[in-house]
Amino acid sequence: MPGETKRIREIIRLLRKHDPQSRTALEFRNPFEILVATILAAQCTDERVNRITPGLFRKYPAPADFARADRSELERDIRSAGFFRNKAKSLIGASRKIVEEFGGSVPDSMAALVTLPGVARKTANIVLSAGYGKAEGIAVDTHVRRLSQRLGFSREDDPVKIERDLMAAVPAEDWLDFNFLLVDHGRAVCQARKPRCPECFLRRLCPSAKTFFPGLEKR
Repeated sequence: MPGETKRIREIIRLLRKHDPQSRTALEFRNPFEILVATILAAQCTDERVNRITPGLFRKYPAPADFARADRSELERDIRSAGFFRNKAKSLIGASRKIVEEFGGSVPDSMAALVTLPGVARKTANIVLSAGYGKAEGIAVDTHVRRLSQRLGFSREDDPVKIERDLMAAVPAEDWLDFNFLLVDHGRAVCQARKPRCPECFLRRLCPSAKTFFPGLEKR
């Protein structure tokens, strides 16, 4: 619909205007480090992950080092990230496959990335966008899921279906950093428990603002 397309483009324009440097808060130096950091970030804050990874990458600087890591020791190294047993298993498994099947380099396609243990579309999208500057989809994390529903981009609850709706609605040239734009806005303004609609620059374009704050659209 022409009107909806115009609304979405205006939302993206405003998000870029207010946060022109939007990018992942995870700290990394190469595609493998953003892969590791993204796996660790599941059900964990980026801030905590950023406290873990400097020492982790000194100890395990390359995929081959993770591939031959002692699992119990790696679990201790990442314990504070939560779900450390599953994450250690994923890190070792993904690293072994990178070494054995991809020549020690993180693959740069969605099809290849999702074959790595512990890597689904969300993680793959972040690795592609942040690590390679490529977009084959849109990463749907908890912030993107929440804002997609509040902004009326999707009525779905399943991340895969939300991504499908976003890919149909959002111009392809905006896929690369769309996740980062929504994540930053979700953290700063459109928070889960108490959205700050009165001060939100998207309030006139957001169908949920009048639900949270009746009469707000008249301001």
